[in-house]
Amino acid sequence: MKSGFVSIVGRPNVGKSTLLNNFLEAHLAITSDKAGTTRNIIQGVYQDQDSQIIFVDTPGIHKPINKLGNILNKKAYSSTDNVDLILFLIDVSTGFGKGDQFILDKIKEEEIPIILVLNKVDAIKKDKLLEKINEYKDLYDFADIYPISALKSDNIDSLLKTIKNYLPNEGKIFEDDTFTNISTSFYVSEIIREKVLRLTKEEVPHAVTCCVEKIEYAKDKVIINAVIIVDRDSLKKIIIGKNGSMLKKIGMSARLELEEYFGKTVYLENFVKTIDNWRDRERYLKELGLDDLNDSN
Repeated sequence: MKSGFVSIVGRPNVGKSTLLNNFLEAHLAITSDKAGTTRNIIQGVYQDQDSQIIFVDTPGIHKPINKLGNILNKKAYSSTDNVDLILFLIDVSTGFGKGDQFILDKIKEEEIPIILVLNKVDAIKKDKLLEKINEYKDLYDFADIYPISALKSDNIDSLLKTIKNYLPNEGKIFEDDTFTNISTSFYVSEIIREKVLRLTKEEVPHAVTCCVEKIEYAKDKVIINAVIIVDRDSLKKIIIGKNGSMLKKIGMSARLELEEYFGKTVYLENFVKTIDNWRDRERYLKELGLDDLNDSN
């Protein structure tokens, strides 16, 4: 059986998490149009009759402007350690820029096969795509170049077949029922954070965080208490909204998705807090991997 680790790397917002979700046919990694949405290394296990592939989703690599940016980059760099293959995603609709070159210079030092994945091909014409492929093939000796649309699932099955060619025949790495390295509490908190980022658009920075206080399981329902933590009152007001309207939207959107995940009715209670005590401050900083609040600004 073919098995191995495959790291998905690229700039922010090129579609890494969307591609991971597509491979797994599940909403494992959260997505939004904000840079820095993915803050942790998330593993998702794809399995079929002849393979087990552990896909590693990473924070987008970018030019950092603060300590949080440095931390996200370090996490992404570490994801290429001891993997069998790297999928290097670029947004073909915007072209290959300095940020992409910066990443390529980093990952090619690993001496690991690299497949260049040209995402968002649905956004450009076919003749333009052929020009891009001819242009990019001279950038590096890529193991392969694959045009895809992660959003529309174009060419994903073909990419999966190619990935298997670069994996060793080592048998299963995990048991059949292993799907991811993240906990249920983490997944719930991420789904809520995704809805915050999507519904508040540019008003709320990606440094907002969410913690699950309690999950109670009953025969036909799941009761969840969660807290959204922000570092200033102005953001708290935005997330709550007029007469609690925004918080209600966030909760309703998250609840619908969590009911599909749990297969039960979900009662979700969301609270929004600013950092007004030591415990909230410690949780906030731990989530972001920071030593001080000013590092995230």
